[in-house]
Amino acid sequence: MMLLRKGKVKDIYELGNGNILFHFSDRVSAFDVKMATPIPMKGEVLCRFGQFWFDTLQTPHHMVKVVDKDKMEVRKLEMIPVECVVRGYFYGSFVDRHSDHLGKELPSDFKPLLASKLPRPIFDPTTKSEEHDMPIGRQEAISAGILSGKDYDYLEKTSISLYEKMSKIVERACFIIADVKFEFGRNEQGDIVLGDSLGPDEYRLWLKTDYQPGKIQESYDKQLLRDWLIKIGFKDKVDRLAKEGKKPESPEVAPEVASELSRRYIMAYERISSRKL
Repeated sequence: MMLLRKGKVKDIYELGNGNILFHFSDRVSAFDVKMATPIPMKGEVLCRFGQFWFDTLQTPHHMVKVVDKDKMEVRKLEMIPVECVVRGYFYGSFVDRHSDHLGKELPSDFKPLLASKLPRPIFDPTTKSEEHDMPIGRQEAISAGILSGKDYDYLEKTSISLYEKMSKIVERACFIIADVKFEFGRNEQGDIVLGDSLGPDEYRLWLKTDYQPGKIQESYDKQLLRDWLIKIGFKDKVDRLAKEGKKPESPEVAPEVASELSRRYIMAYERISSRKL
């Protein structure tokens, strides 16, 4: 087994049989900065959530099997360098960018209210980067040679369909999935299949009983960490240093935030999957 890459939240190994092993760690990142404090049981939740979604969504994927509580064997893919984001609610960075080209996809009579449900899910892809993801439109992706028009349209249609399936599943557990990020790759046959993983690091999850448009939502994903970092001024520091091409040192995450984040991850998994950790 050979280490290929140590990422922000998972380590990737090549196995002797040519497959890949994902080791989901308890590390967490926010605003493209890896935090110094691990989140208890986060790796196990991410691994199990990934297994649940691959098993449930009934779409071609690269998972082979889970080999340990926080390790998953997958088939090697040539990953497509686009993160396929689907937004179902007016929230996150979409709020800051709704007046640009994305706004053209919304009905003229749509009155944006923070956290309000969009008239329909919107495909909002970004580039894939270890530093900072940037929005990319259909024509940009084609012009850059990243995707053909046919493949872009396939990813858009598939991503929205998967988001709608996930929405129905989490709704049965009294959750709302506000947005989600999918990653795809090509297998040995050249087919595009769902890759990487799916868990609270890839989507925003809200409890239906807490949901109230017009305000910041209580999240059952790592938005809880983002909100805390904003509160202590860390996000301002990230933005300030970004202008100089620098990143700040990670703060120690408050114990109560790390503990609550772990509790919410576990609760979300157990309620949505109907499985106990």
